[in-house]
Amino acid sequence: MTRPEAPRPYQSYVYAYPHKTAYRSLPDPAPRLDGLWAREPKDALSLYAHIPFCEVRCGFCNLFTRIGAPDELTTRYLDALDRQASAVREALGDDSPVRFATAAFGGGTPTFLTAGELERLCDIAEKRMGADLRAVPLSVETSPATATADRLAVLAERGATRLSIGVQSFVEAEARAAVRPQRRADVEAALGRIRDSGVPVLNIDLIYGIDGQTAESWRRSLDAALAWRPEELYLYPLYVRPLTGLGRLSPQSDRDWDEQRLGLYRHGRDHLLDRGYEQLSMRMFRRADAPPQGSDDYACQTDGMIGLGCGARSYTSALHYSFDYAVDMREIRSIIDTYTRTEDFGRARVGRWVDAAEARRRHLLQSLLQAAGMPVVEYTERFGSSPYADFPEELGRFTALGWLDPEAPDGLLRLSAEGLAHSDGIGPALFSPAVRAAMSAYEPK
Repeated sequence: MTRPEAPRPYQSYVYAYPHKTAYRSLPDPAPRLDGLWAREPKDALSLYAHIPFCEVRCGFCNLFTRIGAPDELTTRYLDALDRQASAVREALGDDSPVRFATAAFGGGTPTFLTAGELERLCDIAEKRMGADLRAVPLSVETSPATATADRLAVLAERGATRLSIGVQSFVEAEARAAVRPQRRADVEAALGRIRDSGVPVLNIDLIYGIDGQTAESWRRSLDAALAWRPEELYLYPLYVRPLTGLGRLSPQSDRDWDEQRLGLYRHGRDHLLDRGYEQLSMRMFRRADAPPQGSDDYACQTDGMIGLGCGARSYTSALHYSFDYAVDMREIRSIIDTYTRTEDFGRARVGRWVDAAEARRRHLLQSLLQAAGMPVVEYTERFGSSPYADFPEELGRFTALGWLDPEAPDGLLRLSAEGLAHSDGIGPALFSPAVRAAMSAYEPK
């Protein structure tokens, strides 16, 4: 049998499906949130609040975020977030129990907000949405410049269980090459303040594939991170995307760069495994003795998510919805301004309907990209069919490429070590033709 050609290993980081570039404006009359959530289980929801502000925009960043917040923009943004939270909580109704099993503040950089504004953000989550932040896992993203003692004290007191800081590289020349101005001394000081805060889980993000990075300099960054004994480490491959700083300066990736990133990934993976970390996905590594994060009764494949803020997504079983999406700074500013002026948050206006076939793809994709794999019985119980029957071509190809683990226990569909390394090729290979077509037709802005 001829071995099939492998897709490029670095196509897209898939953390949600369908991708937001497949979303479109929903036709009038836009669906009301109370109707969308009326028959949804609401006893194990995830809450995500998006803060779209940063002090600088890194060269690789294509996230929905803007630099700075003039003219009391953060106040107006939190006012809008408060109005949205009130409308969403009303739409959830009281006909069935509403409970949040997990919460996160992301962005952007949530700690761009002042300590007082972070208090208000927590109040919105608790008093408007009804999330008990001290009783559920609460993850918050931060940065070296904004991880100040007063902000961290607020988050620790309000129940944060995890702080994630984007360091990307401890080598200053590499940080400059990624268009991320920072001094190592400032990074180390921020890490010290996070540890002093008492929040139990520290996550450090690092990036490999930066121009000029070598195996030796990559290991120096890894060891600098390990010196803080972080409970979690995320290792991200560098991507060069349109409309980003690096996208304007650098050529598109080629196979030599693919091989460089694969080599650095394997080096980083092995280095962490040798030092007592467990691999949970291509990107995520957790110290074996770290306290668990996440709720026992929340599953990303089946449970709903409430997103607050103009860059957040919300998921019901039938519709994924959000607001308009952009990367260009002028477009982002316009969308944020529109959000702050919005009064009626009772309808979903941008999104994508998820039918039964797409639900199958989403379940397989979000399960398979985890190192633990997918128990086939869970898929069968949910859909009444077998993933092997539903996706014979895709799973057959992954098997031929050696990306499925032949030693997995019976009834477990799991990636091999090499399959995990190619997660950013496997994820896009599972996209439906309809989602692919919508993403291709999307015009970046």
